[in-house]
Amino acid sequence: ISSYIDAWAVYGGTEERLEWLRQGPVDGDVSNNSAYLLLPEGNLPRRDERGDPAGAPEMAVDGMLRAQPQRAAVAGDVRANENIALQATQTLFAREHNRIVSLLPDRLGEEEKFQIARRVVIAEQQYITYNEFLPAVGVRLGRYRGYRPGVDASLTNEFATVGYRAHSMIHGELELEAAADRYSPEEIEEYEAMGIEIEASPDGAELEMAVPLNVAFFNPDLVESLGLGPVLQGIGLEAQYGNDEMIDNQLRSVLFQIPSPDNPRCLDGPELPACYHGVVDLGALDVERGRDHGMPSYNELREAYGLSPKASFREITGESTESFPDDPVLTPGAEVDDPDSVEIVRLWGRDGAEIPLDGDEAASSAVRAERRTTLAARLAAVYGSVDELDAFTGMVAEAHVRGTEFGELQRAIWTEQFRALRDGDRFFYGNDPGLSAIRRTYGIDFRVTLAEVIAANSDVPLDDLSPHVFVVADD
Repeated sequence: ISSYIDAWAVYGGTEERLEWLRQGPVDGDVSNNSAYLLLPEGNLPRRDERGDPAGAPEMAVDGMLRAQPQRAAVAGDVRANENIALQATQTLFAREHNRIVSLLPDRLGEEEKFQIARRVVIAEQQYITYNEFLPAVGVRLGRYRGYRPGVDASLTNEFATVGYRAHSMIHGELELEAAADRYSPEEIEEYEAMGIEIEASPDGAELEMAVPLNVAFFNPDLVESLGLGPVLQGIGLEAQYGNDEMIDNQLRSVLFQIPSPDNPRCLDGPELPACYHGVVDLGALDVERGRDHGMPSYNELREAYGLSPKASFREITGESTESFPDDPVLTPGAEVDDPDSVEIVRLWGRDGAEIPLDGDEAASSAVRAERRTTLAARLAAVYGSVDELDAFTGMVAEAHVRGTEFGELQRAIWTEQFRALRDGDRFFYGNDPGLSAIRRTYGIDFRVTLAEVIAANSDVPLDDLSPHVFVVADD
């Protein structure tokens, strides 16, 4: 929405929304607002927090929140309620704003304290993005040489519509750990009734909880109930999926839907289709979005980013063939429509060792799979010609550049966009307008890790977090 990395999700893009989000009256006069953001008990305010939900800023609602839209959490970004990980991250930086305000001297006016805290939070998000997040996924930019006024920092349609859609990385559940005495027996019973799987450690001191994505969608009560610390720690404890052509069923089949009344706890597994009345497929929406926005074909987009076009589907995927095998299991002439064509026949773990298909490791430790047919063969059957391939589909099907989470095209899109967001932003932290003065005068430094921000604003100590929360520790 706002091209710049400017903490839009915390502060929004209009004076009206920002005034509502700040403590103090809502009367069109920001001069009488507090420096603090409105965070009742440390949580994002709800639309009924000020007594009149109709007067609150608009927030997107779907799924179970449709029944009570007045209880939607309010943030700078209208999508704050979309899932608990997003909501938790936005809550974290709103708390960080208030923490910074609390460090500033009382002699400063409220507006001055607000703007200093806002400046630091924006710089923190930029610093974390460029020093932790982007390197973790393999985007490496050249050295920063200062603000360049001729660089357009606007988000390109190609980045927003195709390149940033890394939906296959999203895990179908959020796993978190907490002390067993953190939640009451009544709360645990309520969680299990929702479909959250809970397992106690052998000594009974810890709980391991798996929150299915459909429970995490549009459920703002859950962040407050589970606790901000455990949710944020849980996001960093488990590896997300690889960025490839496979999308989790929670996104590919039943996105944002509420289970049938006959199967309220049916949230995952082989019986998933019987629990819902329709299909909402995010992968299909990604393809449709590209067509709605007039995106060029895959090869045309490669050429636009300075990459040579691909001549075959197997050249895209890195596989040895784009022909279907002579396999008696498959229906001749209709292989691409035969469900057996995508059956997984071999699995490998992170160490390269093959994993038995019928063992427990198949569900928990596999990182690479071989199907009965190649991806290249299936793409060839659907599209016929490489030149007809949708940009999104071709992008996610590409073999990865070594040491990155991307194929050539997606890496090129990200690299160009994040370089423009850096070089074309007069207020980028590296250009440092005001940040050194804030550090010298008030002792507040924006150069922090995400782990440090989490520890400073939750009950999870820094020692319990990975120093680099975008990378899972290898056990």
